[in-house]
Amino acid sequence: MFKNHPKGLLSAALANMGERFGFYIMMAILVLFLQAKFGLSDVKAGIIYSVFYFSIYMLALVGGIIADRTKNFKGTILVGLILMALGYLVIGIPTTTPVPANSYFLFLSLSCFGLFVIALGNGLFKGNLQALVGQMYDNPQYSKLRDSGFQWFYMFINVGAIFAPIVAVGVRNWWVQSHGFVYNATLPELCHAHLLGTNVTNLTQLAAEAGYKGTDMTAFANEYLNIFTTGFHYAFLVAIGAMAISLSIYLFNKSRFPNPADKIKNAQANNATEMAATEVKQRMYALFAVFGVVIFFWFSFHQNGLTLTLFAKDYTDLSGLSLNLGFTTLKGAELFQSINPFFVVFLTPIIIAFFGWLRAKGKEPSTPKKIAIGMGIAALGYVVMTLGSLGLPLKSEVIAMGGLPDAQRVTPMLLLGMYFILTIAELFISPLGISFVSKVAPPKYQGMAQGLWLCTTAVGNLFLFIGAIFYKNLPIWSVWTLFVVACTLSMFTMILMVKWLERVAK
Repeated sequence: MFKNHPKGLLSAALANMGERFGFYIMMAILVLFLQAKFGLSDVKAGIIYSVFYFSIYMLALVGGIIADRTKNFKGTILVGLILMALGYLVIGIPTTTPVPANSYFLFLSLSCFGLFVIALGNGLFKGNLQALVGQMYDNPQYSKLRDSGFQWFYMFINVGAIFAPIVAVGVRNWWVQSHGFVYNATLPELCHAHLLGTNVTNLTQLAAEAGYKGTDMTAFANEYLNIFTTGFHYAFLVAIGAMAISLSIYLFNKSRFPNPADKIKNAQANNATEMAATEVKQRMYALFAVFGVVIFFWFSFHQNGLTLTLFAKDYTDLSGLSLNLGFTTLKGAELFQSINPFFVVFLTPIIIAFFGWLRAKGKEPSTPKKIAIGMGIAALGYVVMTLGSLGLPLKSEVIAMGGLPDAQRVTPMLLLGMYFILTIAELFISPLGISFVSKVAPPKYQGMAQGLWLCTTAVGNLFLFIGAIFYKNLPIWSVWTLFVVACTLSMFTMILMVKWLERVAK
């Protein structure tokens, strides 16, 4: 697998697995946690989710600038790992739910502070580790393997992401079951509605099905919400263990990793002339052009943690998706978040082999062409979702019904197919985009350029809440058409720029 690649590639990937584990725990449960903990609507929870994921990637620019200025990439990465663990600790400590009115703002602010600390740590860590991996392929011995190297790196770090949602669901459901209740994804929203004075006609029936023996629905709502969200808190704490493993791997291999700052020092030591200002400008213009296009992919792709997760909870038949482990039952909308990283791991060797076959025939597309193809594939995925959602009721109608009956829900195969297609698109864009940045970025801007690449994700994430607004107010099929249009326009824009980008990347 890693034959002919730099020896440090595997160690760097292992060091990144903890960050991916925590990232996918957040992607799987953050919106649902905010709704269950604070009774937030889809839109309000979506705004916090959007700002959090915007911050994760925008702060990568700050992390890149810090590393470039201090020339201390390894130290910046280390601080990032520690901060991420502290952030998970802040939001992982259980507090009472429903949150008392007189301390509601305090606890919501505390949760948001924990999210900021995670985002800051991620910003210091992620882009700089990618710059470190990029330097491994500056060696002429490995330069031709740069694209496949980043694909293997991307695949391996997603191994941790496969298990993160499973662990999060397992911990949450174990805690719910250990207190005599049965997991029901719709109950937290209905419990909050009851506590706010809404007449939820079927709450008594759902409470009995969940294992409640009494008749006081207010007492049930308070108890179920507290147990449900405490399970979420413990799931966040599990991420600390994953961060500790990554930290240990990083410290053990730290001295063996290259330092991107050495690239500039070596050039100066060899009296090499600095890259001409005109070439620097051309390279940065090319990077900004790609960044501008890719924003729309991330705006569409990261709906997997927002509207696609809400769709799994509200419209997908989960009755047959469960696994009894004895001490807990794995069941929940969050499990779909394991599908994407699973497909990343499963499909990466196939796609690498396919590109290798094309390379042997002299027909391998350039990196910009691969990114354009990925945009088209993403658009296709949302076309599938549009067709599969025709005829579904509005979200407001689902709430009025007390939840959509299983008979009216869509098959899980719709989301499975969507994640399959979307993952292929991701593998054409994300690891290859990182590779393109590491190749084109001027030496003195390596950290900043990787930070800017992650900023494209940040800007796309900032507008994720638009999907939640559509989801709440419009027919479900029309939500997905928004992303079809965004990805299609991005594809054609990228196609128009391909020849210019290929010249710059030579």
